[in-house]
Amino acid sequence: MPRPSPHFSRPLYEGLPWIYIMFGLGALGASYLLAARGALSLVVGMLGLTCVVGGFVLLLRRRDYRALRSQYADPDSLSRDDER
Repeated sequence: MPRPSPHFSRPLYEGLPWIYIMFGLGALGASYLLAARGALSLVVGMLGLTCVVGGFVLLLRRRDYRALRSQYADPDSLSRDDER
């Protein structure tokens, strides 16, 4: 019997992109403050930029998926294969 995959609670799931964005902005700020330490500043800055972009990508993908899903009379039809 397969184990069910773990799921996040709804508030955490909905807030996850914002957590990524806030973490990324914090890392970008830390990168600015660490400017005297070249390599460390670069690594922290790249991590921050990746988190900010990833958070926005997640927000936009969820928005597009929900908009597409709402256009169908049967939203679950997107996940089923045609049986014709």
